[in-house]
Amino acid sequence: MSSALTFRYPRFVGPFAPFRVADALVRSSVRTARPAESAWFVPAADVVRDGDDAVVRVELPGVDVAADVRVEVVDHRLVVAGERREEHEGEGFRESRRGSFRRIFGLPRHVDADAVSASYDAGVLSVRIAGAHVAPQPVTPEARRIDIAGVTPSATADGTTEGATDGATEASGTAEA
Repeated sequence: MSSALTFRYPRFVGPFAPFRVADALVRSSVRTARPAESAWFVPAADVVRDGDDAVVRVELPGVDVAADVRVEVVDHRLVVAGERREEHEGEGFRESRRGSFRRIFGLPRHVDADAVSASYDAGVLSVRIAGAHVAPQPVTPEARRIDIAGVTPSATADGTTEGATDGATEASGTAEA
């Protein structure tokens, strides 16, 4: 049986051969733990600060972004989900991974979904979160008078109003008999 690709395995000879075998096994297990060689497609992502904004850059080469990628804001989380589809069927050796992916990034509570925009260029999806690094404005309680139904406000000497019952008159002075 012949193959277009051949693989060579090192010859282990000499007094240190068992150690070389163990070293090769450790290296191969570490190498397969890298995301690019894992069983699932996990696109690399960077989150960087750009002034008051945050920018999430997701590497998506070979992905049909228009058809296969979704960018959403759900419960103060940025969700980038999609699929890298199989380009060519058939036999061969393949290091690149295919399949569905989902990356989730937490957003600050003060960021609204309208502050998020996305663009795609040269295999990189860029999602800008406007104002992500701006300190949220503190909410100060506002004093507000609540009117009482059935009571009309009346002016007092200091300019504030006090409630008087509808139809009631205030007595002043002395009562006449």
